[in-house]
Amino acid sequence: MTRIPDAEERMVDLDVGHPLWDRFFWVAPLVLVGTLEEDGAFDLAPKHMAMPMGWQNLFGFVCTPRHGTYVNARREGGFAVSWPGPGQLVQTSLAAAPRENGDKPSVAAFPVEAAAVVPGAVVPGACLQMECELERIVDGFGDNSLIVGRVVAARGQESVLRDPDRDDADLIRAAPVLAYLHPGRLAFIGDTQAFPFPAGMRK
Repeated sequence: MTRIPDAEERMVDLDVGHPLWDRFFWVAPLVLVGTLEEDGAFDLAPKHMAMPMGWQNLFGFVCTPRHGTYVNARREGGFAVSWPGPGQLVQTSLAAAPRENGDKPSVAAFPVEAAAVVPGAVVPGACLQMECELERIVDGFGDNSLIVGRVVAARGQESVLRDPDRDDADLIRAAPVLAYLHPGRLAFIGDTQAFPFPAGMRK
């Protein structure tokens, strides 16, 4: 049973001198960013600080200059994004394994394909795939950077794509959306309700 917080529940001050994001759970997507290594090999890295950048076809994710994903995307000028399906959780976890002597042997645990348009990699069987040309990199968010790409190609499984002839709730119930609950948990969202937007609201 879902517990609804009491409006009178006691609030606790949080120490903003330290990062807050591990003190509570928050919902995020879970994607695999595929880039091309300098030697022509593919690299995959799971990311959850990832989202559309506005209503146009721009997509961004947070990374650090210390990671191969950042270096590869900057050097090659592009990256690809795959949304893993429910049966790809183990593989997605393996993609987070650290490098060994500069290589990531865990990536060899599942198939990866070259992206069709940009220098990057996609995961076969993923629910959605996007290919992005590098738009810009914004450094300076502490140790992190925002990498933004312009989507130049995209494809998705029919079962996850909205259809005007199909109720959205039925679609999501039949093909639950994978969500990452930071820190360290995941969920499949299948039970949804329409949001009560006020009349006249616009994007």
